[in-house]
Amino acid sequence: MSSTTSSGPGSGQTLREISRDAVRARITEIALELFAERGFEQVTVEQIAAEAGMSARTFHRYFPAKEDVVIGDPAHGGEFVRAAFADRPADEPVWDSLRLSFEAFVTRAPRDDERGKRGMRVLVSAASLRARSLEKHLLWARMLTPLVAARLPDDDAALRAEIIVQAAIACLDVALTTWANAEDGTTASELLERSFATLRPQV
Repeated sequence: MSSTTSSGPGSGQTLREISRDAVRARITEIALELFAERGFEQVTVEQIAAEAGMSARTFHRYFPAKEDVVIGDPAHGGEFVRAAFADRPADEPVWDSLRLSFEAFVTRAPRDDERGKRGMRVLVSAASLRARSLEKHLLWARMLTPLVAARLPDDDAALRAEIIVQAAIACLDVALTTWANAEDGTTASELLERSFATLRPQV
């Protein structure tokens, strides 16, 4: 049987890719449960692998390190937001385009809120994860800044674009961190909108 069968019309995924994604999702679910229960620093790759019924060597075929289970593919999210921003109307205020691009990222797929919140709480619980998250945000900034600069007047466009993009990413980070600890049913999108609104008069 060919491995090019897709998961649905236009999906473009092979059976091998579908299987790989399913295994990655299962490892992620197990790892996040262990991190939340025992603490990120206390859980080893060997323990995650054992819970998943595989060897540590097999684990590393899917994730280079345990940090990658939480962080995911840094470029993937950045590429999504960059494409969303590029699709926004050229005459739309840049700050609004960034907010709507990040909102599209936050709502891009059906979300298991409890799992998402647990992942965010794990993310801010360890120094190594916070460092990797900063690296991801810097990568996103490099992707977005040229697009923002192209929509600004020439005077200091690159500098202002960098400042605006970094501020937008900070709004996303604060919104998601607040959402992870919220118990009143406030959604990530609502918190994102409120975060961006806080800086709107200055941007």
